[in-house]
Amino acid sequence: MRFLVQGMIGLALLAGALKVRGADAAESQPWITLFDGTSLAGWHVSAKTGHSGPSKNTSGGRWVLEDGAIVGSQDQPGNGGIILTDREFGDFEVVVEMKNDFGPDSGLFLRSTEEGAAYQAMIDYHADGNLMGIYGEGLGGRPHIRNYSFKDAVTVVEPQSHGDPRVPFPILPEAWPSFWRHGQWNELRARIVGGQTPTITTWINGVKISQWTETEARHPARGRIALQIHGGGAPKDYDGKFVRYRGVRVRELDAAQ
Repeated sequence: MRFLVQGMIGLALLAGALKVRGADAAESQPWITLFDGTSLAGWHVSAKTGHSGPSKNTSGGRWVLEDGAIVGSQDQPGNGGIILTDREFGDFEVVVEMKNDFGPDSGLFLRSTEEGAAYQAMIDYHADGNLMGIYGEGLGGRPHIRNYSFKDAVTVVEPQSHGDPRVPFPILPEAWPSFWRHGQWNELRARIVGGQTPTITTWINGVKISQWTETEARHPARGRIALQIHGGGAPKDYDGKFVRYRGVRVRELDAAQ
């Protein structure tokens, strides 16, 4: 029995060491700047997402460089789109800093196609929306994972379960206004690893918000990183309002990490 216990302890120690080593390996991967605040080189706009309105306008929304940020808006009422990296990525972690107006619907697309099919880290910064839930954009709305929603004001959130979230909402609702600093730059982070059945994890300002694992192969294992300005919507949510992103960087990961 003593040898069995010692063996079990040894296996536990080995598993712990491998987990730490894998985490260290992931943390040691270099960050690559995708947007340096001075140019939109390395990015292009697509209007193939279906967000370009009934007229099938080909502009894909309005995306400009302004004050060191990528600034997006509908270029005419109801007309949106996405801006994508020229490069494709497989397993990776991406960080963006965000300072959006409250109202527009946006998103951080992971492994996006030119048509905008992707696993989306949600940036639904509006009433009844949420940040960093996980959604299957162009994938039949599967998954749709969230553990909270905004109420009518950006300062008020309500914990709620949708789509079997595996992470309870980690922020006390009364602490949200100090945790999430509206009108200032906040950090959003997402990680996707694991081929065609990936695990997706998201964070806000360093706090883990969501995690979900795909159960069937239904999307390519590589794709682009994209930012969205949603089409449609009520004029009051989009007129004179903008999405703003800066500090976009990525690190490529080995699935084993």
